[in-house]
Amino acid sequence: MLLLIRAIDGLNQRTAQVIRWLALFMVLVTVTIVILRYLFGVGAIFLQESVMYMHGILFMLAIPFTLRADGHVRVDLIYSRLSQKHKNWIDAGGHVLLLLPVSVFIFVTSLPYVSASWRVLEGSSEVGGVPAVFLLKTLMPLMAVLLFLQGLSEIAKRLLPSAGKH
Repeated sequence: MLLLIRAIDGLNQRTAQVIRWLALFMVLVTVTIVILRYLFGVGAIFLQESVMYMHGILFMLAIPFTLRADGHVRVDLIYSRLSQKHKNWIDAGGHVLLLLPVSVFIFVTSLPYVSASWRVLEGSSEVGGVPAVFLLKTLMPLMAVLLFLQGLSEIAKRLLPSAGKH
């Protein structure tokens, strides 16, 4: 079990380490777009759309890591006053009752949408845009799978005493 937890956590950790650089690239590409437009009067549809792609990749693939890092938003009225044992049970219950079903729902409902996009290799509606909308849409089920796996890891870490100490 510990090996599986480490593998899931490691996958989302490595993914986050790679995609975090997209934030810097987004800034650099945005600056380039502004310079091209306002100094040279040149439009850059491909670059503009690439910023949206990077934004989508960054946020969709960072969701599972945020769960791993316990960085999600929590409305805390009582939680902070509870013992760690009670917090673990609340977290595990929330993951089982909410996170896992929502991940499955996102995965199942996004598949027809994504497969339709793949069938036609959907591209940008703009001339000169990024011809890979189908890849961008694939982030939805991919994020759902990674989030589901991270949810399982978090449940195990909260319910198995030895699993939380890795």
